[in-house]
Order: sequence, then C-alpha cells, then structure tokens
Amino acid sequence: MSFEMRCKMRRAARSDACLVARRLVLLAVTLALGACTTLEPELPAADASIPAQWPLPPTTAGAAPAEGTQGAFDAQRGVVDVGWRDFFVDAALERLIERALAYNRDLRAAALNVERAQALYRVQRAEQMPAVGLQGTATRASGSAPQFRDQYSVSLGLAAFEIDLFGRVRSLSRSALEQYFATESAQRSVQLSLVAEVANAYLTWMADREATRVAQSALANREQALDLTRKRYEYGAVGALDVSQAETSVEQARTDASRFAGQAAQDLNALRLLVGAPIDEAAIPDRFDPAASGLRALPAGVPSEVLLRRPDVEQAEHLLRAANADIGAARAAFFPSIRLTGAIGTASTELSGLFGSGSRFWSFGPQLNLPIFEGGALRANLRATQAARDIALARYERAIQVGFREVADALALTRTLSEQKAAQLALVAAAARAEELSRSRYEAGRDSYLVLLDAQRTLYGARQSLIATQLAEQANRVTLYRVLGGGWNERTQ
Repeated sequence: MSFEMRCKMRRAARSDACLVARRLVLLAVTLALGACTTLEPELPAADASIPAQWPLPPTTAGAAPAEGTQGAFDAQRGVVDVGWRDFFVDAALERLIERALAYNRDLRAAALNVERAQALYRVQRAEQMPAVGLQGTATRASGSAPQFRDQYSVSLGLAAFEIDLFGRVRSLSRSALEQYFATESAQRSVQLSLVAEVANAYLTWMADREATRVAQSALANREQALDLTRKRYEYGAVGALDVSQAETSVEQARTDASRFAGQAAQDLNALRLLVGAPIDEAAIPDRFDPAASGLRALPAGVPSEVLLRRPDVEQAEHLLRAANADIGAARAAFFPSIRLTGAIGTASTELSGLFGSGSRFWSFGPQLNLPIFEGGALRANLRATQAARDIALARYERAIQVGFREVADALALTRTLSEQKAAQLALVAAAARAEELSRSRYEAGRDSYLVLLDAQRTLYGARQSLIATQLAEQANRVTLYRVLGGGWNERTQ
C-alpha cells in the first residue's frame, strides 16, 4: 500500500471518528434538553369568589382598640407574624403552651409525618439519577458428563436508568416535593390548632373554677340567710314559707357549686390530654383573668389575601400543585421511554483467574418502549389525574372560603362581645346594689324574703353571665388569632 493511500485512510478514519463524536455530543445535548422539559399543564387560577376586604360590622369599623393592646397588628404586619408569647399575656398559659408543643402526641405524629414525606420525596428524587451497583456472582452447573462447570464474575453496572425525555420522572419528583410541602403545612396547622385548643381549654378551666367560687360564695351567703330566717321564724317574725324558700335557694346554690366543680375537673383532664404531660396546679393562678390574651380589632386596611398564609390554605395549594404535576407524568406516559442498562466487569471459570488478563467484559443494552395499544389505560389514567387536579382546585377554593367565613365570624363578635361585657359589668354592679338594699330592707322587716331571694338570684345570674361573657370574648380573640394564621411563631417576627 502506497504512502498516499495510507494517509487517505488515516484521514477517513479521523473523519469518521469526528463524525461519531459529533453525533454523540448531539445525542447528549438532545437528551439533556429533553430531560429539562415536562408536560405539566399550566396551573389553573383559583376563583374563591371572596371580597377583597373583610366584611367589618359598623361597630368594628375604624378598628377601635380593646383594653388589651399587646399582640396588636396593623395593615403592614399580619397577625400570622405575632408570636404566641407576645399574644398571650398569662405566664401560666404560656408555660402550658410550651409544654404542649414539646409533649403533645398529635403534634409529634405530625412532625413524624413530615419526616416520612421528606424521605419519600428523596426516594422519588433519586429516580432522576442513575443507580450504579457492584455485583458479584458465583455459579456451579452440572453438564451431561459427571462434572461441574464453575463461573465467577464481578461487575459494576447501571440498571434500567430511564432517560427522562418528556419529564415523567421529574413530574413525579415534583409531585412528591409538593406533597412534602403539604405535609409540612399540615404540621403547622396542627400546631396552630394545638395552641388555640390549649388556650381555650385553659380559659374554660379557669372560668369554671371562677363559676365554682361564685356558686360557693352564693351558697355561703344563702346558708347565713337561712340561719337568720330560721331564727326569725322561731320568734314568729316570718312564716314557714320564708324558711322553705331559703332552703330551696341554698340547695340550688349547692347544686350549682357541685356542677361547676365537676366541669372544672373535666376541663383539667382535657387540658392534661392536650399538654401531654402533668400540670403543676400550684403554678396556676387562683383567679380567672379576663385578659389572658390581647388583640386589637382588625384594621380596615388588612386585605383578605392574608388568608393565603394560613397553613391549611397553603396545604391545599401544595396538593393542587402535586396533582397538576401528576398530569404531566400521565401525559409523558404516552410517549416513548428509553432505559439504559450496562455493566463492565470481569468473569472467569476459576476464582484465581477472575482478575487475570482476558477476563474483562462489558455490556450495554438500551431499551426503547413505545406504547401502541394499552387498552385505554393511559387515557383513563390521564383523565383520573385531571379529575384529581380539579378536585384539588375545588378543595383549595373551599379552604379559602372557609377561612374567610371563620375570620368574618370572629370579626362579627370582636366588638359586640366587648360591648356585651361592659354591659354585663354594669349589670353586676347594679344587681349588687339591689341585693344589698333588699337585704337591708329584709333585715329591717320592710320586705319579705321573696324580694331578697329575687335580688340574690339576679345577682348570682349576673355574675355567672359575666364569667361566660368574659370567656366568650377571650375565646373569640384566640379564635381570631388562629383563623388568621397566628400561633406558628414563638416570638413576633
């Protein structure tokens, strides 16, 4: 072969090698670009059909502050940013919330659900990377002759790695990520509910204890009145009817005292369950503080978009995004998929010659799957994912509507309960004066015991109604704090 001929052959070989290299680079770029695409549809816009501003009642317009100003917020800072330690002003309640966040089993289960969802996301994300494993085998087989054939091999291989041309694996990974975010939002929702439930259980317990004290005080006063009535009956100053009426009043007060004491015991048991740990009753105040939390009326400038920061609304949004990503995976199933399987290693019929010369081998087996006929399974799966996305959208809009209704309900009671409490305080003062005057007139013999009994019942009912109104006002403040997304931060951000 002449020198010129050899040069031409070398140039042709180099040209073929360059062509193969260019094709390999083009294939790699195509695969890389294909792996960056997904078939997920555009996320549909939610239409919750709620007003842009809260329906503030006329008595709340202008945001007149209540007597408590701690935990207040304005149009620039939502209540979600107010820490629960700054919202609640009762030190004993803060300690109970702190213990509940550490020991409550429901919150612990929610945190473990977050860890589980995170691990599942990592499992799904690992599908985007090739799995490389080391495998060693040793086989012995018998032939026709009474002898055995041994085969030893060690290989490093790639097992069925899918090239994500149409984003199926990426869509599944995104769906798992959004489900993880939804679980994380669910944990926050559990914490918000736990903080509110502990506060309400504590307030209810303190209110029932206060109602028990009022009933016991009324019982003591009525027992003294009964003793006085009996003495006056012995001297003939009053009749037997007055004695019977006094005895009836005493037994009614005794019944109420026992009833409220039983309710207080049940409230304590409920609080222990929420806290998840023993409660030091010695550290609990003796009196019911009607200002356990402080929160101003909602300013008129706060838009209703703050609902989007509620954890249950965020959870519904993440589930909607996950369902939308599932549509992308279902669409990608209609297109071809390529899986790569390959290995490189060494094999020998003798263990001593496993790593000797001439024992090396390699294999490469790409697999192309093109769906042609699936019996309608792919289309049915696509419709199922689309229906699941529409369901998630409806639930997302429903979550926004429910949140708006909860906030509107709490706002409707914010100012009216404050006014009701003020009127109830005035009623208690007036009833106390009437009871004092009736007692003086009865002891002076100017009125019958029936007049005094009526005044005592009015005062007793006014005091119990005041406790119920104070509890309702505080519970409504806690509810407003919760439904606006407050209770996640420990300190104000």
